Amino acid sequence: EAEVKPGGWVLPFEWRGDVDTYERGLARLSHLASVAFKIECTRVFTWVLPFSDDKPFKENFNWHVSRLKPIAEVLYKADCSLGLEFIGTETVRVNRKYSFIHDLNGILELCRALELENVGVLLDSWHWYTSRGTLEDIMRLKGKDVVYVHVNDAPLNVPLDKLVDNIRCLPGETGVIDLVGFLRALKNIGYDGPVTPEPFSDKVSKMPPEDAVKVTGSSLKKVWEKAGL
Repeated sequence: EAEVKPGGWVLPFEWRGDVDTYERGLARLSHLASVAFKIECTRVFTWVLPFSDDKPFKENFNWHVSRLKPIAEVLYKADCSLGLEFIGTETVRVNRKYSFIHDLNGILELCRALELENVGVLLDSWHWYTSRGTLEDIMRLKGKDVVYVHVNDAPLNVPLDKLVDNIRCLPGETGVIDLVGFLRALKNIGYDGPVTPEPFSDKVSKMPPEDAVKVTGSSLKKVWEKAGL
């Protein structure tokens, strides 16, 4: 009735948890994916932590493949796709024992290791920026490599290695992140999926829901128009 189409949904169980939690979640996923397909909401996403306190890189990589591949297989059978998000924020990795995937190239390697065509990247402008990503990095992708997109901006005058993951700005609020170039690059590679603001803004959080939606939507619209989309 409202003519609102859902863009996607978060993988609905703790796939990083113990085996029992994982297997119960995996067992329910087929039903949820079939329902999602019926309402044309076929893009599923989750994030990959950029560190581990108990697994070195290679062991952690193999563990991620063992957990994520069965998930991707279930989604594939339901004609749903899986988007994996890397976390680029450097401060998230401070004082952690082992570093893990935290940039676009790394997450693409993990996607390839799952060996399924329904797996791709959730590309977040914040994590692209904090991982020192470039427009050229995006232009090397194909549209099908990207499952979902998040957009936001970064605060002024904060060095990359000092940015805090949950202190962000509305799209286009500061211009620190080149969202116009980011969106144009995605269009040029043929990405045709959802673009969702993810502001993590105290200012927005304190607003009534209706006002928060208006302000956030307006910020995205302005950037969209600047990009000529």
